[in-house]
Order: sequence, then C-alpha cells, then structure tokens
Amino acid sequence: QVQLLESGGGLVQTGGSLKLSCALSGFPFGEYPVSWFRQAPGKEREFVSFIGFRGTTTYYADSVKGRFTISGDSDTNTVYLQMNSLKPEDTANYFCARKESVLATGSTREYNYDYWGQGTQVTVSS
Repeated sequence: QVQLLESGGGLVQTGGSLKLSCALSGFPFGEYPVSWFRQAPGKEREFVSFIGFRGTTTYYADSVKGRFTISGDSDTNTVYLQMNSLKPEDTANYFCARKESVLATGSTREYNYDYWGQGTQVTVSS
C-alpha cells in the first residue's frame, strides 16, 4: 500500500529554517519521482521542488531556488525538504506526492501525481 507521510512543519521566524520529511511506504525511494507542493490560504496549490527517478535529478520553483534543498535517503526511505532563509510568503501547507511516471516531463503539474500525503503546516512569522 503506497503512503506518504509528511512531518516537520511548525512555526518559525523570518530567516529561520525548517526541515520537512516525507516518509515513503509501499515503494522504495528512487523508484518514482517525488515532489513537494504547497498551498497557502486562498491560493492554488503550487509546485515547490522535485527529485527524480533514482534521485539523480532535482529542480525547484524560482521562488525557492537557492533557499530550499530536496534530498532523499534510501536507508530511511524518506524524502526531505530543507528550507532556509524562510520568508512569510513561504507560509503554507506543504504536501509531498509521488509522480505516476518515472519521466520528469510534467513534474510541476499536480495531475501527474497519483499519491499524496496529508500535508504539514509551515508558518513563517514576520
């Protein structure tokens, strides 16, 4: 049974850091791409970061590039999102999701993901 479970969210001040975890079950890290998305109140869910098949490719939304780092660990079967230099506009519910295809094409589109976690809230105070 495929499941993704996020954790690590919380309240942090502007400029602070958080590390989110996405525990994978039902498939090993690297077998499918995994991405992080986020949704702020009153806004549509948006793509944040992607780690590809076998963890060999990563990319980021322009809004987080240089501040966030995605990684994966086969031993813990977990995908991480290290978030540094946080800003109030990073406040959102953060979701991880498994891409239904190993191809990187369309990785910023929600409809290309078949399994989602329940989300973890990140709040950045100004």
